[in-house]
Amino acid sequence: MATLMLEIPEEVVDGLRVPEGEALARMRLELAARLYEKELLSFGKARDLAQLDYWAFSEFLAQEGILRHYDVRELEEDLATLGQLA
Repeated sequence: MATLMLEIPEEVVDGLRVPEGEALARMRLELAARLYEKELLSFGKARDLAQLDYWAFSEFLAQEGILRHYDVRELEEDLATLGQLA
């Protein structure tokens, strides 16, 4: 598996207006939300990047006014999953 390392200059991290110790989590969350919003990441992959469960990431997107992208393929996957659970 490839890993992407992103180096953020210390002065940028220090300039974040978040409580001390929350910078990494907040950067991951913001990046995940923006990549999802621009349809560069799927919901699941963005949620993984944010390290949040389904509901917490959904709630964050709603708070940010980011609409969920839900297409026919996702509907078919959800219906297949429901069929397997029944």
